[in-house]
Amino acid sequence: MAMGGTGGAGGHVRGRRRARKRPLSEINITPLVDVMLVLLIIFMISAPLLSVAVPVEMPKTEANAVDSVSEPVVVTVQQNGEIFVGETAVAWDDLVASVSEAGGPGARDKPISIRGDGRAPYQAVIRVMARLSTAGFTKLNLLTNTAASSGEEG
Repeated sequence: MAMGGTGGAGGHVRGRRRARKRPLSEINITPLVDVMLVLLIIFMISAPLLSVAVPVEMPKTEANAVDSVSEPVVVTVQQNGEIFVGETAVAWDDLVASVSEAGGPGARDKPISIRGDGRAPYQAVIRVMARLSTAGFTKLNLLTNTAASSGEEG
């Protein structure tokens, strides 16, 4: 008589009882990487939207951006000569006080970025720079659009 394919008595093997599923001691980082990549994309898209919202057409240059350690106070000169500190319109006589207030303690040592509309008279932008310079602000920066970032050549 032929015996079945089961070897051993009773048809089960004692050695299999030890092969239980143990908890996996490795950490699966795939979900973590997925979440981090999604967050990276979200921040890359939203970062340019956090800039100052006063619309100006800045002149184009080929200079590289300047790295800054602290957040600068942004002064904007529009085409019609209107002056903004951040997003708040200010009068000519209140310019120095508004910049000092926006800069907080030690404002005269903080960088001040001046955004001048490319169609604004040169004199309007220079008057703002001269006023801030004579008031003791030493770190004045002119902001421009680079030709590479605006998609134009030349």
